[in-house]
Amino acid sequence: MQIDGVGVFYREAGPKDAPTIVLLHGFPTSSRQYEALIPLLATRYHIIAPDYPGFGQSDAPEPSAFPYTFDHLAKVMDDLLVRLKINRYSLYIHDYGAPVGFRMMLAHPERLEALITQNGNAYREGLGKKWPGIAKFWADPKGHPEVLDTFLSFDTTMQRHTAGTTHPERYNPDTWINEFAHLAKPGQRAIQSALLYDYRNNVAAYPQWQAWLRERQPPTLVVWGANDPSFIAAGGAAFKRDLPDAEIHLLDAGHFALDEKTDEIARLILDFMARRSE
Repeated sequence: MQIDGVGVFYREAGPKDAPTIVLLHGFPTSSRQYEALIPLLATRYHIIAPDYPGFGQSDAPEPSAFPYTFDHLAKVMDDLLVRLKINRYSLYIHDYGAPVGFRMMLAHPERLEALITQNGNAYREGLGKKWPGIAKFWADPKGHPEVLDTFLSFDTTMQRHTAGTTHPERYNPDTWINEFAHLAKPGQRAIQSALLYDYRNNVAAYPQWQAWLRERQPPTLVVWGANDPSFIAAGGAAFKRDLPDAEIHLLDAGHFALDEKTDEIARLILDFMARRSE
């Protein structure tokens, strides 16, 4: 679908008259990260899984033509759902999906029915050991190109999936090979550099997001890969501070918990959603 002249790709499944769950993907992947989860949820729910501009099958205009900020990505996702006539939905947020999703929630709180976060961070205590290095890039991007080099490297792309896992045999190497191939495309370095630099605004917004959670108390399910070195387990547990009724599950999995816990996460989501409709 064309949104302000940018082609935005999305996957859709399940009955259109069922409650909608919007799946917001992480970095550096796309809606493809949900291809095993979608059919498990689509038996009962209407599923929308978009690719942000610059990711997956969506267009990737140059940063001079399309400002790559999380504000802008969230607006495009909002506009997509308006075009699809979806005005009530639950959100599944992962990684980059958290800053996109929180902006959508704060802009249109009346549209949110429930929140599901899988390593979608909103607390400083959830930031792992790599983040002080990234903060150097935020302070001086031109002075620290090595931070971006590491962020976009093949080894880091692989380790986003395999670091912390106790079941490496469950991971498909095609996943990180394809992700790295995407990152190696012309123009991607500039796109991802812009978003990594803008990520500093997400960390600064954490107190605002937390205040919104305390005020609104959305029904929330936390399914967190507890072995994630990027967004560590403390970030998942921290939701309980602002959402006393949140259902929190710290799983024996890494950053991409769906790679090894698809069935378990699907069951937790279906149970959580079913209890909400009772």
